[in-house]
Amino acid sequence: MEFRHLKTLKTVVEAGGITRAAEQLGYAQSSVTMQIHALEGELGIPLFDRLGKKLVLTAAGEKLLHYAVRLLNIHDEALAEIRAQTEPAGTLTIGTPESLAAFRLPALLQEYKQRFPKVKLIINPGLCTEMRNLLRRGELDLAFLLEAEHEEEEDLAVETLVFEEMALVAAPDHPLARAEEVKPKDIQNEIILQTEKGCSYRTLFEQYLMRNGINTTQGEEFWSIEAIKNCVQVGLGLAFLPMITVRKELQEGRLSRLNWRDETCGVFTKMAYHKKKWLSPAVKEWIELVRNRAEHWRSN
Repeated sequence: MEFRHLKTLKTVVEAGGITRAAEQLGYAQSSVTMQIHALEGELGIPLFDRLGKKLVLTAAGEKLLHYAVRLLNIHDEALAEIRAQTEPAGTLTIGTPESLAAFRLPALLQEYKQRFPKVKLIINPGLCTEMRNLLRRGELDLAFLLEAEHEEEEDLAVETLVFEEMALVAAPDHPLARAEEVKPKDIQNEIILQTEKGCSYRTLFEQYLMRNGINTTQGEEFWSIEAIKNCVQVGLGLAFLPMITVRKELQEGRLSRLNWRDETCGVFTKMAYHKKKWLSPAVKEWIELVRNRAEHWRSN
């Protein structure tokens, strides 16, 4: 069983098909197909169900993919150790929620890239629950999470970096923008513009409203925080967002922060990685940089 065949299998799954996998690997489509057939021939069992133009992993394919990821990680670890790079190199794959990618990571990425230009950075946006699963499968080197306090996990090392203040925001001309205090009953039947389902602070806010017996009108779901802010600015509803994402608009008067008094909906920015996954020099340097930067975040 050749490593390149395992890498091809992993790429086909991640890319969603043979055509895109071939583009990423620089192979002809026929070469990718031959390598998959070679694996199936060696194992004597199909790895994919071919449903029209769509490829779906069989149970055997799922199991082989799990081992392929582990073997490829060990392969990369061995190469890095043998080469004994004097400075970090290779690839660093980081998972992060969209809000942190846009408002916490840019300065980190810039500094890291200046210090370690040989490292290729790959940023994968997604929900925190997805990040945890990807870490467990070895598909991420490290992930940022934005969530409430969480118990220690057996397989993941999770470091709390900074408390993220939340803000309930509205258009400057919204009637609630002038209120001395906004209580749960005041937003009864207001339209709330939401991030996508599964977002940690959306879930906390919904749970808080439910505990207080408040019914709101659900607006459109958005993956993009920028889209939410733009819609709030023109009066299409309210939004509950981390302060880091709305600070500029509040300073410029394009949004108003409502005098909302609730500290149960706070979330924390965290850094997580798998306890048993080898930490390359590139990962270790990233972790150290993040820890130093977090000290600055906490003091501001």
